[in-house]
Amino acid sequence: MSYLITGAAGFIGYHLAKALLKRGETVVGIDNINDYYSVELKQARLGELETHKNFIFGKIDIANEVALDSFLEDKSFKKIIHLAAQAGVRYSLQNPRAYVQSNLVGHLNILELARNNQDIEHVLYASSSSVYGGRTDLPFKETDRADKPVSLYAATKKSDELISHTYAHLYNIPLTGLRFFTVYGPFGRPDMAYFSFTKKILAGEEIEVFNHGDMLRDFTYIDDIISGIIAMIDKGPIAQEDAPHKVYNIGNNNPEKLEVFLSILETALNKKAIRKDLPMQAGDVPATYADITAINKDYGFEPKTDLQEGLNKFADWYRQYFAS
Repeated sequence: MSYLITGAAGFIGYHLAKALLKRGETVVGIDNINDYYSVELKQARLGELETHKNFIFGKIDIANEVALDSFLEDKSFKKIIHLAAQAGVRYSLQNPRAYVQSNLVGHLNILELARNNQDIEHVLYASSSSVYGGRTDLPFKETDRADKPVSLYAATKKSDELISHTYAHLYNIPLTGLRFFTVYGPFGRPDMAYFSFTKKILAGEEIEVFNHGDMLRDFTYIDDIISGIIAMIDKGPIAQEDAPHKVYNIGNNNPEKLEVFLSILETALNKKAIRKDLPMQAGDVPATYADITAINKDYGFEPKTDLQEGLNKFADWYRQYFAS
């Protein structure tokens, strides 16, 4: 089987491509390798993937429809896992146009690609737990209203879900959205708290702890996320009555307070943090907590990695990667 993965040099895209290549699949990967965070880290991920002969890569911006169509016109694939996006809640306050280009224009280009390719059997795409906004009724269920985003990033992800439903309805494209909940692990994103905290703690630098640590996050280890995505790829879309489109939470279903997270990370690093407590940052939400009943029922998704095990694995990777 051949797969197209957008955002293949990104955190989740890299791990997914690696897992598919390991079992002998062919992967066509695209990524624009932008400098939102370390290009060197993205190149390192890409370097590992390019050791596989059945990995085909193009440095493509999904918002550039001409370049996208040109690169893919002679490529064969039956399933698309669309993970490319401009990530980050706080950065959307600084550079909103990047989110519109990547997350809206780029997403539409992928849907158009699927509409015009009769071989496509299933498109999975990345949404986010951010679509739930500042809700406090926990856990978050897919049936909850998600029409009051508190960041532009969240607004673009909710828009992607709405556009996807329309395309599924109009063109009968099987589409599945994944609302990711705070994914972490080796080769992760440096803009995420666990990564930046690790860097600063080990360097003896002060970390900024927003809302004085009084936040709840459903930290989900990368291996569990990849197992879930592969289960969905293998089983295929679940039939729907109105349109072949469904959205799932994919999270750990076991949120932890930021204070607990920080304590576990300090133990994994064997070093105390120097902290600066600050009020809530604009665009942040007080809690995330995934109800995973639907994805468990339809695809058997059961996360297995607790926060202590996951942070220990990340800390081990971090030391090894930066030591080399």
